[in-house]
Amino acid sequence: MAVRRPTNALALAVLSLLAERPMHPYEMSSTLRERHKEESIRLNYGSLYSVVESLEKKGLIAARETVREGRRPERTVYEITSDGEIVMTDWLSELLSESTPQFTDFEAALSLIATLPPDDVVPLLERRLSELTLQSRAYDAIRQALPDGFPRLFVLESDYQEAVRAAEREFVAALLADLRTETFEGISIWRRMHELRAEGADPQEAERRLVEEFPELGVLMSGP
Repeated sequence: MAVRRPTNALALAVLSLLAERPMHPYEMSSTLRERHKEESIRLNYGSLYSVVESLEKKGLIAARETVREGRRPERTVYEITSDGEIVMTDWLSELLSESTPQFTDFEAALSLIATLPPDDVVPLLERRLSELTLQSRAYDAIRQALPDGFPRLFVLESDYQEAVRAAEREFVAALLADLRTETFEGISIWRRMHELRAEGADPQEAERRLVEEFPELGVLMSGP
């Protein structure tokens, strides 16, 4: 019977750590934080324990021994199983090789952006662009502080984050330029939607008037 793979990226991180050597959960958490993996993987101690428990139930990891250090409570040391190694390898290989949709909060916000008036959206996007710029400057400072010859292997996820951030900065800057210059396609419809709402038009009346004023909306409103 095939082992059902976890979906939590933290589970993959735990399997990867245990592929290096057996560890107890506190050591897993400390190691992930020392390596700054919390910048790429959502991490908290409570969820880590839940992930460890789930992986053990699935037979992907197993308790190896219980240890006590000084007056600290006993801690269970876990090791990866042969099934865990297979799942880890297949899972990581799939994530690296296959492009899957990533439903980000920003993408969701863009899909619903017309809910806010254009003039309200501009300062919000300006704030986002400013924050992205600050994050990129922080990345540049960290990169410059690394010693010559520092292996890129250990900052690869940060390089990826910056590449995504750079693309987003370019997108947001272009969108802002279009909104400020009123060259954004559909901005007239967008403004009219909010004018009708301010006038108190009910949704059906607002839709009818929009289609009358902007015939190109007819196909969109009628659906497939």
